[in-house]
Amino acid sequence: MSLRIVVTVKYVPDATGDRHFADDLTVDRDDVDGLLSELDEYAVEQALQISENADDAEVTVLTVGPEDAKDALRKALSMGADKAIHVEDDDLHGTDAIGTSLVLAKAIEKAGYDLVISGMASTDGTMGVVPALVAERLGVPQVTLLSEVSVEGGVVKGRRDGDAASEQLEAQLPAIVSVTDQSGEARYPSFKGIMAAKKKPVESWDLSDLDIEAEEVGLDGAFTKVEAANERPARTAGTIVKDEGEGGKQLAEFLAGQKFI
Repeated sequence: MSLRIVVTVKYVPDATGDRHFADDLTVDRDDVDGLLSELDEYAVEQALQISENADDAEVTVLTVGPEDAKDALRKALSMGADKAIHVEDDDLHGTDAIGTSLVLAKAIEKAGYDLVISGMASTDGTMGVVPALVAERLGVPQVTLLSEVSVEGGVVKGRRDGDAASEQLEAQLPAIVSVTDQSGEARYPSFKGIMAAKKKPVESWDLSDLDIEAEEVGLDGAFTKVEAANERPARTAGTIVKDEGEGGKQLAEFLAGQKFI
């Protein structure tokens, strides 16, 4: 029986771009380019490695986001994933992590799965809670923050590295895992992979396909919200210390004035 791997990926604003909030205090996605979250590339890579070492496996990438989120799916497909699912609905605008976990769980159930792989966090929200929330909704074990992962005999195994020690963890499939940026460098899509990705299937689902009511997601259904946001102050010119024999003293006085020493 084929090993069904689902990789959750996110389309995020480019961190190097000039990001802003819209009037409703959600991220203004029209004002900045988007891309596949870098941390999710590690999840795709680990899914592909597991697939390559399995007798029979299929890798599906799943995202929840606006129309442009298809770009993130195409990147994952060009890396080597087999097919993709895009959940898109206008009522999803402003959905928080809890609402996102509901949509992902419903989509994962509909797609069918044995193993779900996620990145350790998204590069925009950086919360890192969605894998645990999805595992709770699906009622399956979670093995998170792995720097090494493998599947053998219906069991997923991995190593979690901490500050003082490393843990060896395992869980019976079906299960959810998340991987860190120490799990292995993600492959770069080849020209052949990019061309092949254009022919791979991408299914589009909306909330009605998942039996989710609009009131359960979006800004109105969010458990968390941004109350206020202000532009970060422009960077001011630094203080120049001219060393004419008293430079060390001036530097110490400056650091003391800033309460650094």
